[in-house]
Amino acid sequence: MTNRFPPKGRTRDEILAELEAGKGEDVDWRGGRIGLYTHFGGDDVLEIAKDASRMYFSENALGASAFPSLARLENDVIAWTLGLLNGGDDAAGSMTSGGTESILMGVKTARDWARDTHPDVDKPVVVAPYSAHPAFNKAAHYLGIEVKRMPVGDDFRADVGRMAEAIDDRTIMLVASAPQFAHGVIDPISDIAELAQDRNLWLHVDACVGGFIAPFARKLGRLVPPFDFTVPGVKSMSADLHKYGFTAKGASTFLLSNQAHRKYQVFEFDEWSRGHYVSPTIPGSRPGGPIAAAWAVLSYLGWDGYLRIAGELLDAIDRLKAGITAIDGLTIIGDPPLTILSYTSEDCDIRAVAKAMTNRGWFVTRSADPRAIHMGMLTMTHVPIVDQYLSDLTRSVEEAKSGAIEITEQAITYGG
Repeated sequence: MTNRFPPKGRTRDEILAELEAGKGEDVDWRGGRIGLYTHFGGDDVLEIAKDASRMYFSENALGASAFPSLARLENDVIAWTLGLLNGGDDAAGSMTSGGTESILMGVKTARDWARDTHPDVDKPVVVAPYSAHPAFNKAAHYLGIEVKRMPVGDDFRADVGRMAEAIDDRTIMLVASAPQFAHGVIDPISDIAELAQDRNLWLHVDACVGGFIAPFARKLGRLVPPFDFTVPGVKSMSADLHKYGFTAKGASTFLLSNQAHRKYQVFEFDEWSRGHYVSPTIPGSRPGGPIAAAWAVLSYLGWDGYLRIAGELLDAIDRLKAGITAIDGLTIIGDPPLTILSYTSEDCDIRAVAKAMTNRGWFVTRSADPRAIHMGMLTMTHVPIVDQYLSDLTRSVEEAKSGAIEITEQAITYGG
């Protein structure tokens, strides 16, 4: 095979110029042309995240004894997050690389907990609503567990009755979302938690999207149903820092209602020459940059800063909801209380609307069930462009109704 490794080093200016040129092909996220993958709380927030990350660029969170300052930063972030989500004095947690790892830790912890509490189960099952994030199946694939996905109700929230019917003597875990990603609605977590308690099952609440905005939305008077550790029966949660925490990627949190369960989370190993090995999450080495950036951004914004941003985002989503509803033929799916929404149409092919919006320079994502345009997650880049989006959407619907848009079927993907 030909050696493709760079034969000689290049100058810094050459390298940075090539990187900058390559970014010219990317979506204009700063212009609000995309509703996912990036989360922006303002230039000031971005800069402090970058500065803090650079300060800890080379440090490794695996070595807490070598870098005690980094361990303190992580402990602060977890303590603040547990406070936000009403964890009690016995609660615990760890930072992870993202929501997928946090969810994987939830499934792993539940599996190991079940080995003690349900010792007769040799092929464990997780029961989840159809709307739960694919990361639960990804985790189950890695861990040798089965997932049963149950249909959701007419309101697109988890159907607790169907979940109850799916529980059998192999079930170890239930799943709920706050909110689920496709439609932005929050599952009936209190009811699912009651079911979990009745059947002695682990309940994980996926608040990767909602964890750092739902508490502030509630403070602003929005109707946010109970979803956090105030709900008896919630044993673990995931909440992403790099979404509505506006910190650097990749940063999330895995949280436990009771630190006594942390033994099921941690991996320990003694059978090698170096000595005792302990790892609370999937990686061994963990970059210090995202931890420092998370600490810096949470410190910088504080409660009042997050409340201000939440207010601006919720105002923007209200304007979008009103504008979309006012366009003849469009319908918002469900009743999303936070900053995700999807909309569809019975009067025209939503695929044609999506293509017309793409032609106008928007990075449009769609949902499969039902067919819809998915708005992703609003951040501060979207606040100034609501009127432009609605104007382009109005014209796109008119084009779709006229039959002027040629539709080509495309696979609906997330992450591709």
